Amino acid sequence: MAEQTDATARDGTVPVAAPGSHFADPAPLGLGAFALTTFVLSVVNAGWVPVTVEPVVFGLALGYGGLAQLLAGMWEFAKGNTFGATAFSSYGAFWLTYWWLTGHTDLSKAGADAGKGVGLYLIAWGIFTAYMTVAATRTTTAVLAVFVLLTLTFIVLGIGQFATSSGLGKLGGYLGILTALAAWYASFAGVTAFTHQRQLAPVGPRS
Repeated sequence: MAEQTDATARDGTVPVAAPGSHFADPAPLGLGAFALTTFVLSVVNAGWVPVTVEPVVFGLALGYGGLAQLLAGMWEFAKGNTFGATAFSSYGAFWLTYWWLTGHTDLSKAGADAGKGVGLYLIAWGIFTAYMTVAATRTTTAVLAVFVLLTLTFIVLGIGQFATSSGLGKLGGYLGILTALAAWYASFAGVTAFTHQRQLAPVGPRS
């Protein structure tokens, strides 16, 4: 009797592969990119390092938090994951727009109202994150924690910009650090789960 191949079911039919099943899971990359960039900026916002070193975030915002996370979102589209695709693509775009806002946008004509513009920007992202949090209730506890904390981070930082409150800015920084730690944990869980599956995978053809 001929040996059954992986691609052929017992009834002789060939199962249809799930969309993007040949791709590795892009979520750990997206979560890791988001976590690291968020952590560095939040450490600045929390006042752990001088605000004068904030430009160190710009390269991360462009390359890792921005482009790498955007790519993770595109791979999630290929895998048919609407939630992951929307989240990673959007927050990748967030970091790209942050890079542009902080390094290339001239708000000097706004004078004292510049903070209101930045506050509106942050609160709008908070609104988006809030409804993504509702969708995240259907994911893991770690991912849900990321979205809950991120919603609070955006709202607190946005209000802090409107109120020109350094205290709220620092609170937003601490919330951002917690958000980054939760995202790192979720990324770590995804990477280690994949490694564990690879170790348990059978070697050679199935009989």
